[in-house]
Amino acid sequence: MPGENLTRIEAQERRAIIDPTAGSGLTYEVALDLNRGAEVFGSRTVVRFAATEGASTFIDLIAGDVREIVLNGRALDPATVFADSRIALEGLAAHNELVVDADCLYTNSGEGLHRFVDPVDGEVYLYSQFEVPDSRRVFAVFEQPDLKATFRFTVNAPAAWKVVSNSPTPDPVEHGDGTATWSFAPTPVISSYITALIAGPYQATFSELTSASGRVIPLGVYARKSLWQHLDADYVFDKTREGFAYFEDKFDYPYPFAKYDQLFVPEFNAGAMENAGAVTFTETYVFRSKVTDAVRERRVVTILHELAHMWFGDLVTMKWWNDLWLNESFAEWASTIATAEATEWTEAWTTFNAMEKTWAYRQDQLPSTHPVVAEINDLEDVQVNFDGITYAKGGSVLKQLAAWVGTDAFFAGVAAYFKKHEWSNTELVDLLTELETTSGRELSGWSRKWLETAGVNTLSPEVREDANGTITRFAVVQTAPADYPTIRPHRLGIGLFNLEGDALVRVHHIELDVDGDLTEVAELKGHARPDLILLNDHDLAYAKIRLDERSLATAIAHLGKIADPLARSLVWGAAWDQTRDAEAAASDYVDLVLGNIGAETESTTVRTTLAQLLLAANAYVAPERRDATRAKVADGLWALAQSADAGSDSQLQFVTSFAAASATPAHAETVRGLRDGETTLPGLEIDTDLSWQLLVSLAASGAVTADDIDAALAADNTAKGGEFAAQAKAALPTAEAKSLAWESLIDNDDQPNTIVRSTALGFVHPAGLAQLEAFVPRYFDMLLPVWESRSYQIAQYLIVGLYPAPLANVALREATRGWLKANADAPAALRRLVHENLAGVERALAVQERDAG
Repeated sequence: MPGENLTRIEAQERRAIIDPTAGSGLTYEVALDLNRGAEVFGSRTVVRFAATEGASTFIDLIAGDVREIVLNGRALDPATVFADSRIALEGLAAHNELVVDADCLYTNSGEGLHRFVDPVDGEVYLYSQFEVPDSRRVFAVFEQPDLKATFRFTVNAPAAWKVVSNSPTPDPVEHGDGTATWSFAPTPVISSYITALIAGPYQATFSELTSASGRVIPLGVYARKSLWQHLDADYVFDKTREGFAYFEDKFDYPYPFAKYDQLFVPEFNAGAMENAGAVTFTETYVFRSKVTDAVRERRVVTILHELAHMWFGDLVTMKWWNDLWLNESFAEWASTIATAEATEWTEAWTTFNAMEKTWAYRQDQLPSTHPVVAEINDLEDVQVNFDGITYAKGGSVLKQLAAWVGTDAFFAGVAAYFKKHEWSNTELVDLLTELETTSGRELSGWSRKWLETAGVNTLSPEVREDANGTITRFAVVQTAPADYPTIRPHRLGIGLFNLEGDALVRVHHIELDVDGDLTEVAELKGHARPDLILLNDHDLAYAKIRLDERSLATAIAHLGKIADPLARSLVWGAAWDQTRDAEAAASDYVDLVLGNIGAETESTTVRTTLAQLLLAANAYVAPERRDATRAKVADGLWALAQSADAGSDSQLQFVTSFAAASATPAHAETVRGLRDGETTLPGLEIDTDLSWQLLVSLAASGAVTADDIDAALAADNTAKGGEFAAQAKAALPTAEAKSLAWESLIDNDDQPNTIVRSTALGFVHPAGLAQLEAFVPRYFDMLLPVWESRSYQIAQYLIVGLYPAPLANVALREATRGWLKANADAPAALRRLVHENLAGVERALAVQERDAG
C-alpha cells in the first residue's frame, strides 16, 4: 500500500495522463469551512482537468472523513475508492470534473493547516504549510509540482478574522451570525505546494511599492496581536523594497504576482516558506527581547531568500523534487548577494561562509552525503533532502559558477531563463542552456563534476623557501575522500598575510584556476614567505582548506588581528575543519577560540564559533580532560563577557554561551546572580528571553526545581515562555525529570512541534550525561513505532533530537551500529537519520583519540 508516499514514477505516469495545458487548463475551486470546531474543517474541492480518455489515475487527499466523491456526475463510494492518501479515479473522460467533499484535520505539527491557540488571550490562529506534500491535508489535489493549476479559494471563517491567501484579500461577505465568507480571485498558474491560507485575528499594517512594470504592488505585514508591539514592520517593508528593486533589475523581469504579504506565524518549522504572494515566517523573527546581530542579519537574508523564490521556484518551478536543490540553492545565493549589495549588511558573504558553508562541509562529510542533484525516488527521499547539500553546498557551488562565468553573464542567463520558461516547469539543463548562451562557457563538464558527484575536496599549500625566507616553489595540493574521489576545478584566491605592528594584513593576493591533484603557482615564486598563507582568500571556491604549520601557529596567536572579516572567517573555518578531521587537537581549538574570539567583530562568526567551542568542550576533547575543559571554557567565556564592551553584541553572546557552558556550582551561582540582579555587567539587560536562558542553565545545573520553572512560566505565559519552560524542565538532571520529558514525547503524541523540539533540546543537555545512559535502549526501541505513527516532521524531531549524542562514547556507537544491522529493512529515510546520528559519534571518538594523543 502507498500509505502517504508518492514515487517519481507514479508522478510521471500521472503527468502522462493529465494534461494541465489542454483546454481551459487544470483548475481548482476550493471551499473551506473554518467554523466547525477545534479539530476539523470542511473542505469541498471542484477539480476540472483534461486527461487521456478511458485512462485511470488517482488524486491525493489526507482527510478524517470523506463524505462525497463525484466524478463527471457519477457518485463514487468513498469506502471503495478512498484509501491511504488517494482517491482512485477510473474511466476518465477527455474533460473531467471531480467534486470531493471531506472533513480534514487541523494539525499541531506545522504541516497542512496548523492550528494554534495563543495562551495570552485564547485567540485561534491558523496557517498552512504545504511543502513538500501537504496541500493534500487541506483539499483534494494532484500533489506534484509539474501539474500546475489555477486555484480559487473560498473561505468561511469568523467575521472578526483576517484571511489571507495567494490572491489579494477580497472584502468579506458577513452573514449576521458572526461568520463571513471570503471569495478570492483565481491564482495564476502555480504548483500546489506554494498555495496558502492564513487565517485568524492577525494584526496587520500595509504599504505599497511601484514595480518595474509600473504596477502598484500592495504590501502587508502580519503577526499575532499579542506579539504585534514587538514587530518592526517598517524595517521589514524597507528590506522588501530594497529586495524588489535589486531583483527586478538583476532578473530583468517584473514581480510576477498581484501583491506581497509577509506573515509571522506561530510554531513554524522552518525559517520561512515561499507561498506565492503570501510568505510565512517563523515568529523567531519577531524580537520581543534583544537578539544578536547574527539573528537580525539572518532575518534580512531570509526575507530576500523568500522574495527571490517568487521568480525562481514560483514563476518557474522544478518538474520534480530532484531539482529542489536548484530552487533553494539559487535563493541562498541570490539572497546573499542581494543582502551584500542592496542592504546595510555588506558583510553577508562573511556570514555565508561562517554559517552556510560550515553547514555544507559538515553535511558533505556524512555517510548520507549525496550529489547536489540528488536522486529523489519518492516523497520520503525529498523530506530528508532539505539539508546542507540542497541549500548551502548548492548555494556555494552557484557562487563559484557565477565567479567562473562572470556575475553579469550569470544574471543575464537567469533573466533569459525566466522569460523563456515563465509559469512552466523546468529541469537543470534548461538553466544551464541559458547560462552557456550568455557566458560562452560549456557547462556540461562543470555540471558532471560539481552537481552529479558528492564529497568535498581539501586544498593544501605546498611551500618551499630558501635560507632567506624567499618562496622558491608554491603549489596547491588537492585531495578527495576515498569514497568520493572526484578532483574538481576551482576558481580561488590565495592571500599572503604578514604581521605589521598590531595587525595581520594582506600584503599580496592572486586569483587563479586550480585543477588536478597538484597546481603549480609560479606567480608566488620570489615572494617573501609570509606569516600566514590563506588558500581560498575571498571565498570563491567550495573546498576545505588547510593551514600550513607556520600559518596555523600565526592564527592561534594572532587570528583576531586580521582586518578582513571574511579572511578571519576562513581561518576560523580552516582551524575547525582540521579539528573535526582529527588533524589538530580539540584542546588546541579551545585555546584558539578563547584567545581570539574576543576580538571578532562579525556576529555570525562569533555565533558559529562559540557553538563549535561548546561542541569541542562537550564531545571532542579526550574524556579524561572533559570536566576540566568545560570548566575552563565557562571561566573563559565569563571573563570575555566581563571584558566585552557594555551592551555589545559580543557581550550578549558571551553571556548566553557562558550560561550554556556552566559546569560547576560556582558557575551556577554566577548565573543565578545574573538572573536575580545581584551580579551585573554594564549595559547588559536581563530581558525576558535572556532570563529564560539563564533559567535553563540553572535547571541543567540542578540549581532550581520544577516549581521554580512553573513560577517563571506563570510570569510569562506565552508561547515562547512555554517553549523555554519545556526545555528547562527536560534539562533538570534527575531521573524523574528525564522520564517525565520522555513520556511527554513518546508515550503521548499531543505535543505541538515547538514543544517537541524544546523538550528534546533540554533532554539531551550535556549536563545530564549520567541520566542519558539509561535511555539508550529506550531510544532504539522507539524508532520504528515513532516513524510509523507520527508525521514526518515530528518523527524527525524525535529521532534526531532525542539521540543521546552528548554521551559520545563507544557504547553509544556500538548500540547504534547494532540497530542498523538488525534493521536493514527499515525505511531508507529512517536509516539515513540514524546513520547521520552514528556519524556524529564516530567523528567525536576519532577526535577524542587525537586529543588524547
